[in-house]
Amino acid sequence: MIDLNVLCGMKGKTALITGASSGLGAGIARFFASAGVRVMGLARSERTGQAVIDEIVAQGGDACFRKCDVTVMADCEAAAKAAFERWGRIDCLVNCAGATRRQTVEDLEEADWDRVIDATLKGVYTMCHCVVPYMKRQGGGKIVNIGSGWSLKGGDQAVAYCASKGGVWNMTRALAIDCGPHNINVNCVCPGDCDTPMLKSECEQLGGTYDEAFKASCAVRPLARLGTPEDVAMSVFFLCSDMASWITGSSLVVDGGGIA
Repeated sequence: MIDLNVLCGMKGKTALITGASSGLGAGIARFFASAGVRVMGLARSERTGQAVIDEIVAQGGDACFRKCDVTVMADCEAAAKAAFERWGRIDCLVNCAGATRRQTVEDLEEADWDRVIDATLKGVYTMCHCVVPYMKRQGGGKIVNIGSGWSLKGGDQAVAYCASKGGVWNMTRALAIDCGPHNINVNCVCPGDCDTPMLKSECEQLGGTYDEAFKASCAVRPLARLGTPEDVAMSVFFLCSDMASWITGSSLVVDGGGIA
């Protein structure tokens, strides 16, 4: 009989998760902790981020929160150092922090372009820059970057978001090449529309109302429903586990068949 807990090899491992205050990041933090992973959640919002961690701890998880703006190198350096000092290693890094601004190129302000690119793309660079040296020192690790279906195709009124998520996917491949000799796997999960605060924000930016009719329009895909944070979390968990030991430089599309 195969013991999946042993096969996954995740219980007792450590994970740094960015964007952990809501949406996909919070869902990933909750799922990892429920599976016995020690979690440090990072986010700019201390109030909502700490609330997620408090919930995890109340349910018996081993977790802590650290305020971190992934666009600020000093914050990322301090977070990586704190995680390593707390646990003596960093087994997993999940880069989930991001931002979106739904506008065409002629309407998009430079400040909004910078905000989306910095939070979504630069944040992967800053966290990897700070965490990879620790992973090399300990002999390996797993990095999962959260891309999007729009990492692989274009979308309307989303020029900055598509550019940032396309960059995340190609950066993943480059990182996998550089990090592979150090036993560090780097992969990308590309979700479709999920029922999260970010999707609500996109709806409102486009002048819509985040109601059941809007959600139904987003669910027009072969599996006929929106995704959940748990759908994405399970895919990230797999790529961080020992079951994915020979997978690197890959993208896993988790979108209910939306771009099939």
